[in-house]
Amino acid sequence: MEHCHEDDSTQFLKAAGGIECVVFALNVSTQTSTTSSGSTDTSVGQKVDDSGVTAKVKAELLSAKDVKSTHIHVKTKNGVVSLTGTVPSAADKTAAEETVKNVSGVASVKNHLKIAAK
Repeated sequence: MEHCHEDDSTQFLKAAGGIECVVFALNVSTQTSTTSSGSTDTSVGQKVDDSGVTAKVKAELLSAKDVKSTHIHVKTKNGVVSLTGTVPSAADKTAAEETVKNVSGVASVKNHLKIAAK
């Protein structure tokens, strides 16, 4: 009977060793996941910043007294704001660009606004 008992304890030790390996592997993958999610958070943060900038730009354009158009489309990528749509005059086009440049978070402006034919 003692012989059977030794086999049981040997099997238990092997199983315990196997569990330690599994725990170690889980710790490694947890560290890798943390690193990955850290870089994912940066991308998400950038997207959130861009959408926040877009919202601020739209609000500024709507409240700007020297910009007469409501047909301006705003897109932001990495702080670069692209304006598309139509405005009634060249003065409105320039005023829209100047308004956007003054919004915090805007790195630069690509003004693709067209002047509407009267």
